[in-house]
Formats: sequence, structure tokens, C-alpha cells
Amino acid sequence: MRKSKPKKRITYPDPRFNDVLVTKFINNLMLQGKKNLAAKVFYDAIDIVSDKTKEDGLEVWKKALANVTPSVEVRSRRIGGATFQIPSEIRPNRKMSIGMKALINFSRKRHEKSMAMKLASEIMAAYKEEGAAYKRKEDTHRMAEANKAFSHFRF
Repeated sequence: MRKSKPKKRITYPDPRFNDVLVTKFINNLMLQGKKNLAAKVFYDAIDIVSDKTKEDGLEVWKKALANVTPSVEVRSRRIGGATFQIPSEIRPNRKMSIGMKALINFSRKRHEKSMAMKLASEIMAAYKEEGAAYKRKEDTHRMAEANKAFSHFRF
């Protein structure tokens, strides 16, 4: 690379749970710079989760996030005119990012009243190892398993 690597931005912990992971999730949830709204949606969803499951909402969310986070993915690589799907490990910060985005995107597609309700439902589904975000992870792992024969093409 000609240029130097850009500096890592410091992410500050959120005010309620004092957790950097929560801040990153809120930042991913945010649309059009409306961070207060995103934070309110997230905190409401955590409250709904803790009411319905009678457990600590933050712990349920962390377990749900871990359940939807993939550890391998397939990448396309062209070799001699043929395109192969090559399974490869995912680096930790990309893993988290993929998991968060899956949880958010599939909760947006749910049919419920408010975004907080949608997010809470998707979190609870992921916690129980079901739901669309969990299915996406399973599909990714299944695809990597099916293409394990091409893993020697890794770059």
C-alpha cells in the first residue's frame, strides 16, 4: 500500500450500559444521523426483551448477537476461467459487524408496530437460535462447508 493505514477512531461507551459494543450497535442502527432516536429504539427494545424473558436484557442481546455472528464466509475467486467459492475465516471486527447488520436488517423486515418491537422480537428469536438472522448465519456456514474442497485455493 502506498498510503499509511488510517487511524482507528475511538468509540466511546454508551451512557446507560457503559459498553462500547452497544455504541457500535446503535451507530449501525442509526439512520440519517439520528443517534438519539436510534439509542431510544435500542434501549426500548432491551427493556421489552427483559420484560418478556424475565432475564437481563443486555445479556440476552449479547447472546443473540453471538448466535447470529458467523465465523466463516465464502469469497469468490476466479481461477483459470472458473469462479470458485472459497471458504475463509472472518476477522473478529468484521464478524461483529456482519452479525449486527444481519440483526438490524432482518428486524427492519419484520411486520410489527414499532422498530423497538421489531428489534426486540428479532433479538429474542436469535437468542433462542431461530429467526431470519440466525438462518442467514446457518446458510453461510452451510455454504462454507459445501465448498470446503476449494479451501486450498485460499489467498
